[in-house]
Amino acid sequence: MYYRTLGLSGLRVSAVGLGCMGMSHAYGAPADRQEMTELLADAVEMGYTLFDTAEVYGTPDNPHHNEELLGEALLPYRDRIIIATKFGLTFDNSDTAEPHALIPDARPGTIRCSVEGSLRRLRTDHIDLYYQHRIDPSVEPEVVAEVMADLIRDGKILHWGVSETTEEYLRRAHRICPVTAIQNRFSMLARWHEPLLSVCEELGIGFVAHSPLANGVLTNRYTADTPFDPATDYRASMPQYRAESFEKNRALFSLLEKLAEEHRATASQISLAWMMNKRPGIVPIPGTRHLFRLKENIGAADIHLTDEEVKAIDAALDSMEMSEVFGGSPIKK
Repeated sequence: MYYRTLGLSGLRVSAVGLGCMGMSHAYGAPADRQEMTELLADAVEMGYTLFDTAEVYGTPDNPHHNEELLGEALLPYRDRIIIATKFGLTFDNSDTAEPHALIPDARPGTIRCSVEGSLRRLRTDHIDLYYQHRIDPSVEPEVVAEVMADLIRDGKILHWGVSETTEEYLRRAHRICPVTAIQNRFSMLARWHEPLLSVCEELGIGFVAHSPLANGVLTNRYTADTPFDPATDYRASMPQYRAESFEKNRALFSLLEKLAEEHRATASQISLAWMMNKRPGIVPIPGTRHLFRLKENIGAADIHLTDEEVKAIDAALDSMEMSEVFGGSPIKK
């Protein structure tokens, strides 16, 4: 396994991390707990060190399912891994339709309550990387950063970051308490955060890419006929899974297959290798419930693309037609 350091923080993580949300939330009913416990152990043995969760990854009946799962499954390996979790978000469950709207809450009191809950569920005395899950427009970034500084001084967290941040928010927060990493949506289908890559390099901040396979569609393993349960699976309403989207994205899928054949890889591995070879500070965190995907994803770190190849891929992406892609659940005003 290869490793990367997130910005200038000194926090060293596996070049590919494991996004654990889908084990409990948004991709159907929660997976079998014993199977996921075994999968997480397999991930550690393969060399994964970065495990990503959040306090809200769960179900209406058990909203903290994912943190509880990781807390139990990863306890034997705690000194070998980096646990990242998130605060500052709840779901609007008044609407039965998936995905539910998001309600951000980054008030200092809420944050302090959240960190204690996460520490308890994760069965640890500290959180390695603590993200603000979404920006709360009613709380200034300086206020949040001051709370993070307090939590670091108290030893409850070691590093902090912001998910789905803007440049202005990031710069203001970073001035008060240095940010270790941001976690934003980034894939071949979702490149709107690319301008932040240079900002992160300037400030010495890592870029953790969530949904790096565009919620699975870039694996080239789904078709317009793949069924998803609208009651539990967000993909049922994601625009990239509409029938017409597969037609619009035909050129992209063909490009992935061509590159995969050239590099004796898979479409997923090319998608991940493209971003890892684009900038040394990018760490993708694809999720999975399957052992073969776990092996496939970590194998992307072995694929080397030259600068010329990355530029050629970027040029091709710029010129081709693409469908809409899921950009995250709506924020409730």
